[in-house]
Amino acid sequence: MTPEVAVILGLSVVTLVLLLGAFFATTRQDRGADDPEPPGESPPSSSVGAAQPPQPAMGHVGIDYPDPRTIKVGDTIECQGARSRVLGALYLSWQGTQWTEYLLDDGTRRYQWLSIQMHDGLATGEPPHLEVLLWTQVPTEGMIPAKTTLSVEGVDFLPIDRGTAAFRGEGVTSMPERGLLDFADYRAADGRLLSFERLQGRRWRASHAQPLAPGTIRIEKKG
Repeated sequence: MTPEVAVILGLSVVTLVLLLGAFFATTRQDRGADDPEPPGESPPSSSVGAAQPPQPAMGHVGIDYPDPRTIKVGDTIECQGARSRVLGALYLSWQGTQWTEYLLDDGTRRYQWLSIQMHDGLATGEPPHLEVLLWTQVPTEGMIPAKTTLSVEGVDFLPIDRGTAAFRGEGVTSMPERGLLDFADYRAADGRLLSFERLQGRRWRASHAQPLAPGTIRIEKKG
């Protein structure tokens, strides 16, 4: 082989190596552009004009959170950050409507009643829903439930329901095992509730209600 031929062959090999190297480098870059970004490493996007994430659903009673209707005497529940023991329960019925009232003791001798009622919504046109109300006794200084507007602590309440419900008691309630309970319910313009109750033959007691979302109640079943 002559020197000239050797030089030509050497240059051809070098050129071929360079071309192959450029080809493979281009191929690697193209493949890298098609690969997805690693999870969690995508750059943050602007919220302006972007679709907002859906709001979390309220959940379903008995599935996403405990059903308050399963509360039993002796259980411990937590609501509004306070733990209370369920001392007793009243199971009431009136004109086909049924509800339960639980007597709660939070350890400070400040007793409250928790009422739970399932509304079918037929009378109001609303969807069926579970109503949970936390009742706190208020002083009424001998006031009796009138059939007209009542003013309590500067708030006017309009009558909404009144009647006599039959009840059955369980546990500690300061009530007989069975009996009749007179009641009169009122509502203010801002939605606040006021209720008068009395065991027939006794004096009236008044309480105001604070609605609770069913999912905010935590139940610890008694052992």
